[in-house]
Order: sequence, then structure tokens, then C-alpha cells
Amino acid sequence: MTPDRQVGQRIAAMRVARRLTQARLAEDAHISLSMLRKVEQGSRSASDRVLVSVAAALGIEPDALTGRRVRTDSRVHAAVPDIRTAIDAYDIPDDGPVRPIEQLQQATVTATQRRLTSQYTRLSEELPPLLTELSRAVLDGGPRRRPAASLLAAAYRSADAVAYKYGYYDLSARLIELMRRSADIAEDPALIATAAYVRTEVFFAAGRNLAPGLRALETALDDLPELDTPDLRAAAGALHMRAAVVAARLTEDSAVVDQHLKQARRLAKGVREGVYNGTAFGPASLHVHEVSVAVELGDATRAVELARDARGGRRKVRLDALPPERRSHYAIDLARAQLWLGMRDEAFASLQTARQIAPQHVREHPFVRDALVTLLRLHVSPPHPLVAYAEWARVI
Repeated sequence: MTPDRQVGQRIAAMRVARRLTQARLAEDAHISLSMLRKVEQGSRSASDRVLVSVAAALGIEPDALTGRRVRTDSRVHAAVPDIRTAIDAYDIPDDGPVRPIEQLQQATVTATQRRLTSQYTRLSEELPPLLTELSRAVLDGGPRRRPAASLLAAAYRSADAVAYKYGYYDLSARLIELMRRSADIAEDPALIATAAYVRTEVFFAAGRNLAPGLRALETALDDLPELDTPDLRAAAGALHMRAAVVAARLTEDSAVVDQHLKQARRLAKGVREGVYNGTAFGPASLHVHEVSVAVELGDATRAVELARDARGGRRKVRLDALPPERRSHYAIDLARAQLWLGMRDEAFASLQTARQIAPQHVREHPFVRDALVTLLRLHVSPPHPLVAYAEWARVI
């Protein structure tokens, strides 16, 4: 979709949500009705003056019409400078106490749980001192250097979740590199593989060629030792799942996609659903990725059929075994497929489910905003719950 078309759809959605006719909005914005119609259709670009006028008439900021990221949680953004300060001094942390490794482990587990449950506000505020203390523990050396490095890698991953979800992609890239460094210090092949899994975010954020991301995942798979532990099998399975999604975005040739899914299915048969080194893997996680792959390939019918089978068909899947973040992402992917098939009510129901599961994750997800714009535009008189949801997500 062209940028002009996206701007036009946002204007139309916000106009409909406010129950304004095109004629009334054009009058309030002091522009011609013909111009507004062409802008909403995407056949004419909106100048800066027109955007400012329309935004003022709608009672919003112009950025809301252009799709620039709207900051939704001030406490998270307020904590980001402290996270930056902590990682800037990763090799020269200030002096201070270091708790016993058992207490550091518990604090890191808590951070991981906050990430998996999308509690980004509390996570962002608790991470800076934890990152600094774990850096001290690693630099202190001795027998706790490697276990402390493992914990630091996990803490960096939690920090990356905040950075990536809230649009700080430069910070995310730095955190991923520090995670990889810590995993190397820990000399843990499963953790090193997890770092490779997370590294794909760099390529997703760039929004350009994902081929290097697929190569990175396949290289990490080649570098794994014999898969003789549940952690290693889960790490390999997670890499195959993500490689399938990346390959689906890259090409219409499904051979590579199918190969990675085949390997992930094989590994999922021998690994119970669980969180391994901070990444969920098992039969339910595999199902979530199969739906995601279908969506990436543009096969909405397949995605919806997979979801139906999982709910009560021949492949019933226990999604409640998954972390909230992954379940909410699944509901969002399902909403995408349903929307493509014209299933408006079902798509909105899926978005409502996602919000109930992990509201902070959903509020920051770019597709949620796009879906809400589309749903609003498709209604002559949008229902109150849809308008309320869009207001909560700061779409209108």
C-alpha cells in the first residue's frame, strides 16, 4: 500500500469514528470536498498544510495521520535513558555491591517473567540497576563469571524487548550485540543459539532485505553441537521456527519454509512445551509459528483453518501453556488473516482477545493500529467498543 493510500485510510477512519461526513470535515478543515475525497482515496498527496488542517479539524496531532510512532507509555520512555546509561558502561560499571549468584538469578528470572507477560513498565524501571550489578559480577571474574554472564545475557534480552517494542531500534541492536557477547562468555551453546534467534529483530526493524537474517539463523543451526539436551533441542527448534517465518517473508517458493517447519515439527515431538533460555518452544509454540508462516505467505485461509483445528479439531493445541506475549501475538496474526478474509467481527474479537492477554504488547504493535484503521473505515457507523479500542490504542 502506498504512503498516500495509508494517510487517506487513516483520515477516513478517524472521520468515520467521529461520525463526520466528508463534507463536514472538509468544511471544518477549510479545504475543498473534492480534495478531501481524493486524499482519502489515495489518488492525491496531502500537503503539510492540508495534513495540519485536517488534523486540527479532527482534534489530533498530524503525526497520527502520517503513521509516525505515537508514544503511548511515558514511564517506559522515561526509563530508556537509564537503560542506555547502564549499557554504555557495560565494561566499566560503577562500584557497588554484588548480591550472591542465587539472588541475581531470582532477579533475572523475575525480569524474564515480566518480559514474557509484557509488563514493560515495571521491567523498564527495574532493569538498569540489574544490568549494572550483573556487569559487575561478570567483571569480578572467578567461578561466578560464567553463570553471571548467562544471567546478563538474559537481562539484555529483557531490555531488548522494551527497546524493540517501543521503537528504539538503535538501542535494540546494541543490546543484542551485548547479549551475544555475554552468551559467548558463558560458553553456553544453547544461549548462543538464543542470541542468534533474537538477532533477527535487527533485520525485521530495518524493514529491508531479510536474506542476511535467514543466513544468520541457518549459520547458528550449523554451529550447534549434538542436540543431546532438551535445551539444545529447544534452541534448534526455535531457530527453525523463526527461519520458517523469515523465509516466508522472503520468497514465494515454499521449499525452504517447508524444510524448516519439518525440522521444527520433528524437534517439537521430543520437547515438552516450555520456556528454554527465555524462548518458548514445544508443540503449542510450533502451532503459533505455523499460523504466522501462513500469514506471511498471504494464505489467510490456511491460517484460519489451522486456528480452527487447534481449538477443537484434529490438532487440538493447549495455547494456555504459552507465555502471554506469544499468545497475544498469535491472536494478532489471526486477526490479520481474518481481516483479509472479510471476517470483520472475528478479527475484532481476536484483537480484543490479544488485548485481554497482554495489553502493553498489543498497544505497541503496529499491525493493531493498521487493523483498527481498516475496521473503522469499513463501518458506516462504527460500534462503540471499536471506537473505544481505537481511542485506547491512540489510533484516533
